[in-house]
Amino acid sequence: MADHDKTEKPTGKRKKEARKQGQVAKSPDLNGSVVLVAGLIGLTAVGPSIVSGISGSMRSTFQDISTPGDYTTSAGLHELFSAGMHTLLTTVAPIAAMCMAAGVIVNVAQVSFKPTAEAIKPNFQKLNPAAGFKNVFGIRMVSEGLKALTKVVAVGIVVAMALIPQLTSLGASIDTPPAALGMLINTSIMGIAERAAIAYVLIGILDYIYQRHRHNKQLKMTKQEVKEEGRQQNAPPEVRAAIRRRQVQAARARMMAAIPQADVVVTNPTHFAVALSYDGNHPAPIVVAKGQDLVAKQIRRIAEENNVPIVPDPPLARSLHSSVEIGQMIPAELYAAVAQVLAFVYRMAGRRKAAA
Repeated sequence: MADHDKTEKPTGKRKKEARKQGQVAKSPDLNGSVVLVAGLIGLTAVGPSIVSGISGSMRSTFQDISTPGDYTTSAGLHELFSAGMHTLLTTVAPIAAMCMAAGVIVNVAQVSFKPTAEAIKPNFQKLNPAAGFKNVFGIRMVSEGLKALTKVVAVGIVVAMALIPQLTSLGASIDTPPAALGMLINTSIMGIAERAAIAYVLIGILDYIYQRHRHNKQLKMTKQEVKEEGRQQNAPPEVRAAIRRRQVQAARARMMAAIPQADVVVTNPTHFAVALSYDGNHPAPIVVAKGQDLVAKQIRRIAEENNVPIVPDPPLARSLHSSVEIGQMIPAELYAAVAQVLAFVYRMAGRRKAAA
């Protein structure tokens, strides 16, 4: 269906279904910028205590190891390790906690807290090398690369505008005492970092607006789709049930029509049946039909009528039936078992041809 036919805004049902699949408008740049700002705030707030804590820990550590007699045993090394971990937790942990909290808050603010398990389910179609090649070298990746380059250039310009005026003042501070020079450098670095963070936040906000626009554009519907959805929602429960039954029947008919082209049917042998097809265009065989009990019996009958090999393998049949949906490739953990079945089928086919 052409994209120019999709002129209608997505309905609430369409948005809800997309969310269940993990399709939401979210800007990684906004997440990163907010975390960066939180880190800078944390450094500003607890920076002096970090310097004091680390310097104190280094002085005590160097003083302790200057007399290594007490620190050559496991107890002594454990004491040094404990002191170092204590310094790490009391200095770095607060900033890490602030960054983590900021990351969680900005994510929830963008997509709200409605977790779904669909997004983390394994999708073996993503292992397709052809699709991966298209994602890496496609038009979308080129546009994303140009967008990333534009962001880097924008932030670089802001940093350069903040850094260049300070080169003169830094060059004039040659005779400055170390403590004062450290304060001057710290002030300069924090000023540059703040300007870069502000620029990054603005980029993140613009990217979030773009991501929302792009997401809504992807979810747009045709007028016919809107009519069909409205008809289904406004129809009585009996009509909706009848529509669902027809949809299930149509899906089952398509499944049964694919069995004659299958390479093998793996059975339980009576309770489960799974038809597999491997055409070489995919990295792994695909499940074209599956069922149990009466549906499994029908799958076996169609396979027998069309001379599709039937191989009894109860563990493999149960695993395929429970873990792979129709139209999906088999998971990697079943490659070896399915390969053995296909090898057996191909050997038998070769023997029959040789005998003929």
